[in-house]
Amino acid sequence: MKLVHISDLHLGYRAYHRTNPQGINIREGDVARSFRETLDRVAELAPGFLLVAGDVFHTVRPSNAAIADAFRQFSQFHARSPETQVIIVAGNHDSPKATETGSILRLFDEIEGVHVAHHDARRFTFPDLGTALLCLPHSELYSGTGIAIEPEPAMAENILLAHASVDDQRLKLLMDFGAAKLPREAIDPEQWSYVGLGHYHLRSRLAPNMFYSGAIERTSLNIWAEADNVRATSEDTWHDAPWGKGFVEFDLDSGEATFHKLESPRPVVDLEPVLFGDIAPDELDSVIESSLAAVPGGIEEKIVRLRIFNLPREVYREIDHRKIREYRTQALHFHLDARPPAVKRGKGTAAPGQRLTLREEMTQFIKHRWKPESDRLDRDGLVELALRYLQEAEDAEAVEGRQ
Repeated sequence: MKLVHISDLHLGYRAYHRTNPQGINIREGDVARSFRETLDRVAELAPGFLLVAGDVFHTVRPSNAAIADAFRQFSQFHARSPETQVIIVAGNHDSPKATETGSILRLFDEIEGVHVAHHDARRFTFPDLGTALLCLPHSELYSGTGIAIEPEPAMAENILLAHASVDDQRLKLLMDFGAAKLPREAIDPEQWSYVGLGHYHLRSRLAPNMFYSGAIERTSLNIWAEADNVRATSEDTWHDAPWGKGFVEFDLDSGEATFHKLESPRPVVDLEPVLFGDIAPDELDSVIESSLAAVPGGIEEKIVRLRIFNLPREVYREIDHRKIREYRTQALHFHLDARPPAVKRGKGTAAPGQRLTLREEMTQFIKHRWKPESDRLDRDGLVELALRYLQEAEDAEAVEGRQ
């Protein structure tokens, strides 16, 4: 018997404030298209189980359009592949903080052949298939109730499905926070036929039968870490780039795993960074132009970033911003990430003290002075995200000043 494992659909995700002729956010349409391709291809495989490892929606309260499309797609999937049992666990994006709020995923329990663990852990058993599935949604793991993560002895096949963050040195920081922690030693993959995980957006194999299938589109806070042209250092082909987006097919009899790459996801390109000290100021415009011209197939309708390090603000202001606006019109999104030189200060003997830059003050506040309610906050990741937002705001201000 075969299963298919998908995760992190993030239906309803939006970005860049660009819409198609129907008025739908372009990135929201990208995610919906990848979802449709995924279900179409899984229906052709007609596996015994389709595992959905959380974050079906991007927000706890998705739009009516996103809910309706998801319900329609899962219903049509059952009609095309009626023998496939769909098992869904809720992720951190699907899980409201207050239990009484309720989860939208409960709606999908109404579809024949669809089984949902939206808040508490659930074990689904299929005696005719000799299979049991233990499902651990985000809320169960985050509450720390200490549920026993054990297989069902009476079943020939036992599958564990969870939305969680598992510690592993091969996993790369994607700046997506909020998932519950699941210690690797609590899983013990050898006692399971298959372990399907959600939350981490890059496909990854943590054991011969234990996988993150990765997201079906690039929806993490740091999409540049999963760009098409990023290269991985691991020798494991499941961690090789170009990363691609897709799903895992696993044969429970042979233990063979296959990754199916999707064609729908929009290209994301993170260009080789430029060091301003290596070029003259009057060469900067041509360097930017040549970097973008080197993108295979051009930058049209792609998501592109070019970083320039050690670029003084006075030089940045002299860039041909009319040309930059043209690039932004051609691409779906072009981010010119100009980073000024690090500020160096010395202490004067009679000086009353140093005045921190905004970046320094924000970093110190997040890392040392801020006391959030949760002790699970990834402070380093939040600092990196805040610095990126600050840089984008400064870029926008510089462009307006040039116009």
